[in-house]
Amino acid sequence: MCYSKELQNVYCMQKRPEMKRIPLLFLGALFSSLVTTQSVAEDERPNILVVLADDLGYGDLGFTGSTEIQTPRIDRLAEEGMVLRNGYVTHPYCGPSRAGLLTGRYQARFGMENNCSYSPYDHHMGLPVNEQTIADRLKAVGYRTGIIGKWHLGAAPPFHPNNRGFDYFYGFLAGGHCYFPEDVSTSKSLFTASGQPDYMVNEGGYLPLSRNEQAATFDEYLTTAMSRDAARFVNEGDEPFFLFLSYNAPHAPLEAPAETIAKYSHIENPRRQIYAAMIDEMDRGIGMVVDALASAGKLDNTLIFFLSDNGGVYPESWMPNADWASNAPFRRGKVALTEGGIHVPFLVHWPAGLRKHGVFEGLVSTLDIAATAVALAGAETSDAALEGVDLIPYLNGEASGSPHPALFWRLEEADHVWAVRTERYKYLRQDLPGVGLSFFDLQEDPYEGHNLVGQLPESQRELARLWNEWNQDNMQNILQQAAQYQKSRYDFYERLYQQQLEQARTRKAYTIE
Repeated sequence: MCYSKELQNVYCMQKRPEMKRIPLLFLGALFSSLVTTQSVAEDERPNILVVLADDLGYGDLGFTGSTEIQTPRIDRLAEEGMVLRNGYVTHPYCGPSRAGLLTGRYQARFGMENNCSYSPYDHHMGLPVNEQTIADRLKAVGYRTGIIGKWHLGAAPPFHPNNRGFDYFYGFLAGGHCYFPEDVSTSKSLFTASGQPDYMVNEGGYLPLSRNEQAATFDEYLTTAMSRDAARFVNEGDEPFFLFLSYNAPHAPLEAPAETIAKYSHIENPRRQIYAAMIDEMDRGIGMVVDALASAGKLDNTLIFFLSDNGGVYPESWMPNADWASNAPFRRGKVALTEGGIHVPFLVHWPAGLRKHGVFEGLVSTLDIAATAVALAGAETSDAALEGVDLIPYLNGEASGSPHPALFWRLEEADHVWAVRTERYKYLRQDLPGVGLSFFDLQEDPYEGHNLVGQLPESQRELARLWNEWNQDNMQNILQQAAQYQKSRYDFYERLYQQQLEQARTRKAYTIE
């Protein structure tokens, strides 16, 4: 690995069992001292780039098996890096998945199991402020930190990225956004022609972008604008950086440049044509960022994670016409706790730090991104309660076995929706057709085709015990779903108006002389 000798010694001390008695506070102080005595140019800690796709189907990349959609730049990262075959997110949809990734803690620990609604005046609708992000921890030890793209963790000032550890923010606070600049508006109707609340408008999906705390513009396809901004960010400065490149592609609305859509005329489904073009544009954007890293001489020592926040949408879900993504070979997709919803494309690329290329089979979680980042940066973790694992020793063969003996899921907005997976078995319950209470042997049946519930009672009881033990440290969900929240907000405004109206009716008139 390309650490200076002093920094490498600190990293090794943290990894040796016989050194566990050394207080973490001492190690943090020692590391900070080393950083301040080095010049910035000598700081050999890796840059860290997390690239997150949004609603990307597992089977829609070249390295996961697609022959329809062209993703040469992502595929090259996979070829030159390590593919995490059993990579999982902590939740099957957007906001909670991001909360787990950025904090390195299961979002059920702090009750954030629904999406944050776009509500810039609600100081409770966001990632709890007592939860530190990767950016908080890396900024404290000298990293330049940035997020470009989708936030979806709160729109009120306490939750703004610039107040959550990020030096730089370019993107949007809501859960989705239009892709063409001519569609940006501040005065669209809150309702569709049929009188239903418009999700994109209610959630701020047409508002101008932000650059830090100011309104910002874009004058090209949004994915390209984000990629161009990311390429600029990685080229700046000599200090190590942490960048969260949080694309909203290929999340709806389905929009892409006409010339890119034309490349996919061989696909019969017109919606899938657009979706494929959106992935194509994202792939080219990632290539733009990788090229910028290479031209700046930073690519070798940049640790890149690429993954999706959850599975792609699918027709049998809450979106009946959502037929554009493929989660093959897995079942179902976004919102489901079957493999199609939580088992995502996941790769790691770090030329200077990974001694091996190929495929890693152990259980990996997005929780591990934070744990790996803070370990490499030498960040303070004594107060972190991080639940991930530093992946580098596993990927380099210094540690054997699976990083996690078990992974856990819970969806508290519905009653009794849960899952637990060990290296071999998976036990889950979700009221979806063909799911219900299920038990699978994923070594023999990785695509969940044969439900063994009741046939292996001892193994089933053991997984139940593991989940119950994990769940003891969780709190109840504190966020409403977006539709419920918006209705509650509209009801509040109606009550406020009626209260003001009643006061006006009963107020005594006054006279003047």
